Amino acid sequence: MKYDVIIVGAGPGGIFSAYELSEKQPGLKIAVFEAGNPLDKRHCPIDGDKVKSCIKCPTCAIMNGFGGAGAFSDGKYNITNDFGGTLHEYIGKKQALELMHYVDEINLAYGGAGTRMFSTAGTKFKKLCIQNKLHLLDASVRHLGTDINYVVLGNMYEKLKERVEFFFRTPVAHIEVIEGGYRVWYGENEYADCEKCIVSVGRSGSKWMEKTCKELEIPTKSNRVDIGVRVEIPAVIFSHLTDELYESKIVYRTEKFEDDVRTFCMNPNGIVVNENTNGIVTVNGHSYEGADKQTENTNFALLVAKHFSEPFKDSNGYGESIAKLSNMLGGGVIVQRFGDLVRGRRSNANRIEECSVTPTLAATPGDLSLVLPKRILDGIIEMIYALDKIAPGTANDDTLLYGVEVKFYNMEVDLDENLETRHKGLYIIGDGSGVTHSLSHASASGVYVARKIMEGR
Repeated sequence: MKYDVIIVGAGPGGIFSAYELSEKQPGLKIAVFEAGNPLDKRHCPIDGDKVKSCIKCPTCAIMNGFGGAGAFSDGKYNITNDFGGTLHEYIGKKQALELMHYVDEINLAYGGAGTRMFSTAGTKFKKLCIQNKLHLLDASVRHLGTDINYVVLGNMYEKLKERVEFFFRTPVAHIEVIEGGYRVWYGENEYADCEKCIVSVGRSGSKWMEKTCKELEIPTKSNRVDIGVRVEIPAVIFSHLTDELYESKIVYRTEKFEDDVRTFCMNPNGIVVNENTNGIVTVNGHSYEGADKQTENTNFALLVAKHFSEPFKDSNGYGESIAKLSNMLGGGVIVQRFGDLVRGRRSNANRIEECSVTPTLAATPGDLSLVLPKRILDGIIEMIYALDKIAPGTANDDTLLYGVEVKFYNMEVDLDENLETRHKGLYIIGDGSGVTHSLSHASASGVYVARKIMEGR
């Protein structure tokens, strides 16, 4: 099979590359290879009744498939250069923001119309945070919600499948440089050739990306890993923030170690969920726009970023080893009351059952101090007490902490200003590149590379 462009991965980056190419040059022959399932066949078996915890499916419905790991996320598109990746360092701040707004327009056109755009600009909470040694980052946030995000993705797929050939449940084994382009190997010694190749494998493809870069002799450098917990509290405690801002990215510098602890992925009236990355079960959060699926709880992550220097190079391996401890002790995700944690005791089933906060995820009661390194745990505890000053009740005994939450970042791949590798015509985009860390940045990188390809034709 011969194509003009092959895209590896059907996450946000791959989808928006395919969309831009097929819309602007409909005559192009484009193929997308995806390890997971089509959107309508992505179903996690955990139902809270018969299946209460991760059973480690061959392909994780939460992490893989059309839409990528973002398909069942909260559908938050943060339009900012302050966080979410370093795309602006490659293409410039102005162009990065323009592309994120362009992505937002497409999302609205394909089912997102009527959803809210939130902003932290000029908010009174910025002053409140500063007064309490917290820093509120600036951003505009389009909240689609998990349900509307699913609708948008479904509509985009219906449009794309008319012009783009999709291969689902078809993981790519490796990529070979050939004369005039690239050979993409998949299945049992099967391959497809192309002139241009776009790699968009996301965070779940981190190990594959590392292997591919070694095979193709593409330089990489060690990145970081974010480690922490997911906090679940009654929604009313944070309602004054979430009603106005929805997503509040708050950073705290700890007094003890001067580490940065940040809030991440805030889900008002949401649920806590399992996530399977390379066979390791971690925790995440979702929320919905529709009132019928909302809960009385809000959840968000508290993460500490760990950057490593030479000679250590395996930041993801470090995060995986901590997540494995949680899986070893709890068979998956561990849940602990904040009051039990600070008193140095393990939560048990009785304490969780008597808790005033009803858990939205069936996790194993346990002791996070046996899992998380002391420095990280101390920072998280400090941050909870700091947040309690702007949202009283955050540090209540019955606040639930789920662990561990790990955000794996790919090795940062050596790319030029076109997001192109040392092999001309081979582009690496999205979170798989180590350049982007969010839906909006990944999607924007897909549009950007598609336009670069069209410029050269």
